[in-house]
Amino acid sequence: MSTASDVEIQASTLAGYADASRLRQVLDRDWVLDQVTGSPETLVDLGSGIGQLLETALDRHPSLRLAVGLERSEHRIAEATERLGRFPGRTALHQADLTDPQPLPLIADVVTMTSVLHWLYPVEDRIFSWVADRLAPGGSFLLTTYHPARDAFGLGGEDELVRAALVATGVELTDVPGVFERGEVLPIGTRTRSVDELGELLARYFTVDSYLERDAVVTVEDAAQYEHFHAATFGDYYSRLVPPELRTAFFRAIGETAQRRQDELGWVSHMPVRLWRLKPL
Repeated sequence: MSTASDVEIQASTLAGYADASRLRQVLDRDWVLDQVTGSPETLVDLGSGIGQLLETALDRHPSLRLAVGLERSEHRIAEATERLGRFPGRTALHQADLTDPQPLPLIADVVTMTSVLHWLYPVEDRIFSWVADRLAPGGSFLLTTYHPARDAFGLGGEDELVRAALVATGVELTDVPGVFERGEVLPIGTRTRSVDELGELLARYFTVDSYLERDAVVTVEDAAQYEHFHAATFGDYYSRLVPPELRTAFFRAIGETAQRRQDELGWVSHMPVRLWRLKPL
């Protein structure tokens, strides 16, 4: 069984995402690609991670001449490069910060972004402008956004598990918002705009052609599985809220909290997700 120190290393490199993503991302990937119609020639995936969506898109659509991934983590790009090696000449991966997207000389038939937008808050308009400039006439921007309920302090979604983990490592419940503020960690609940707010922002750049909605439910087999899911998905974003000597306990508490929620509620997290199909103005 992996030790807690292994989990800390995993968090620092965002390793193990292929296994962790089975809890959430597989459904998003298939859901999004089911909306790709016709015979696209160029697809761009923003926040392409380890290349799973690109791989599936290339398998589904022989018409794709080029599948492009933009990803910040060099560790994930390395894994994606290996994964996509069976498509010689049809892929391109770029290390990129989506909060400051750089010019890329291409026009895309399809642009996808799944479960990434909250990380770009509050400058989402930069990537929207970038996509709008590169989307072919008649092209589609397929975007998924999660919308967890949030409390008066802006905490929601994964923040709820983090709050319980912080309390387990000695933080007073009433001081949790202050810990976030002092640690300069913006809660995911705050990072996630409401559907109405997002709709107003998107309307500056796109026409909403249609949208689909579903409930995203995460379940877990045991505490260790969720501990690794958190490390692979969120890295050290949250664990830096506690001193280094408490990080082992923090990750363990995340897993234990997930297991407790699973036992009591039948799920770890439950939130609405929307898939937007967007067209150029």
